[in-house]
Amino acid sequence: MSKQQVQQQFGANAAAYVSSPTHAQGASLARLVELVDPEPAWRVLDIATATGHTALAFAPHVAAVVGLDLTPQMLPLAARLAADRGVANLTFTVGDVDDLPFGDGGFDGVTCRIAPHHFPDIGRFIAEAVRVLRPGGRLALVDNVVPGSRLRGKKADRQRAAGEYVNAFEKLRDPSHVRCLSYEEWLDALAAAGLQVEAQETLDKRLTFETWAARHTPEMQTRLRVLLLRAPAAAAEFLDPRTDTGLTTFRLREGLFVARK
Repeated sequence: MSKQQVQQQFGANAAAYVSSPTHAQGASLARLVELVDPEPAWRVLDIATATGHTALAFAPHVAAVVGLDLTPQMLPLAARLAADRGVANLTFTVGDVDDLPFGDGGFDGVTCRIAPHHFPDIGRFIAEAVRVLRPGGRLALVDNVVPGSRLRGKKADRQRAAGEYVNAFEKLRDPSHVRCLSYEEWLDALAAAGLQVEAQETLDKRLTFETWAARHTPEMQTRLRVLLLRAPAAAAEFLDPRTDTGLTTFRLREGLFVARK
């Protein structure tokens, strides 16, 4: 999917991100602020800000926050949310994660939450984030992670295959999905960029399938449900589908990383 197609898709669904529970209230939002422990003089950049939930969470703790997103339709909604909450130290700009429109070393912190699985080049994203950070600045990330392993052998192969299955499941539902990394891949990517990881953890979240798949036709919902309920063992263990409440729920996992330049 091209960046123009991503803009079109997210532009069409921009309003949904204002009230999305995962983006607006997920447990990783407060936890990210807690682990970063931002300082009052900081200037923070929030990449792929969407309607600004992460930027808004950091704004009370720092001097200024800039929210950047590829999709122009997101930003008026983000600005309105900031105005409604009386937040005055927050500005928004359109920009591309692969070519950030800022000079070197201008930010004390860079954040990005539940977005990198849409990025075509994770290495490029991290390099650009590192470039705009001052020495000693922090990159704070949250994104969905999939099963994976650095090991060899059948068990490790099954974990990697489960990761591929979960990514295919996500991509069928959302064509703008590129790829979720495994927890291990994130640690390796951050280390390869010369960053020192200071905090790392995972948080599980349960999603209701009927809400998650609601944008699709009944036929596509059936297809997605079959993929969920008939997943191979390792993928099923990770997704943990349940139907005991009258609704179908399943588990996804977020990886949270705070790394110092």
